[in-house]
Amino acid sequence: MERRKKLREALILAAEGMIAEKGLAGLKTRDLAREIGCANGAVYNLVADVDELILRVGSRTLRRLDEALTGAEGAGAASPQETLIRIAIAYCDFAAENLELWRALFEHRMERGKIVPDWAISEQMELFRHIYRPLAALFPDRSPDELGITARSLFSAVHGMVALGLEQKLVAVPLPALRNEIAALVRATLLGLVVPAR
Repeated sequence: MERRKKLREALILAAEGMIAEKGLAGLKTRDLAREIGCANGAVYNLVADVDELILRVGSRTLRRLDEALTGAEGAGAASPQETLIRIAIAYCDFAAENLELWRALFEHRMERGKIVPDWAISEQMELFRHIYRPLAALFPDRSPDELGITARSLFSAVHGMVALGLEQKLVAVPLPALRNEIAALVRATLLGLVVPAR
C-alpha cells in the first residue's frame, strides 16, 4: 500500500514535469512509466486514466496558484480595488512563470461522455473567493448570485488578456506592458461598476 502511494506520487510529479516541459500534448504514459520504473499498464493501477492524471496535476497547479493569489492579497491594508488589481497581476505572473501547466488547466478536455469529478470542480471554484471577497466589500448590497456573476466576468476579462498576451504569436505582449494593461482594465471595469451602483 505504501509503495503504491509513493509510486502514485512519483507518477503525478513526473506527469507535472512532462507537462511543464512539453505541454499537454507531450504527456505520454509510456515515457512516464519508464521514468518511474513501472510497466506501462501499471500506470492504470495508480490512476483510473489519463484524465485523472491530468486533473491530479491540475490540482497541484491550482494549489500553487491559490498560494500566489493569497500572497497577492497581502495583510488586508489595501483597498478592495487595489486588492483586485494585485490578484489580477499575480494571476498574470503565475501564468507566465508556469505557462504550460497553466495552459493545461484550460486545454484539457475530458474523454467524451465523462464529466469532471466534483472534487476537481470544487478546487476550481474555490479560487473565486479571491475575487469574490473584495467585490463583496465594494458592493455590499449585491446578492451572492450577482457577486458570483461579476467575479466570473472579471476573471474572464483578465484571463482573456493573459491568454492572448502570453501567446507566442501575433498578439504577444511584453510582460511589463501586459501587467500595466491588466491593471488598467481592472480599474476601468471597477469604476464602471461602481458609478452605476451609486
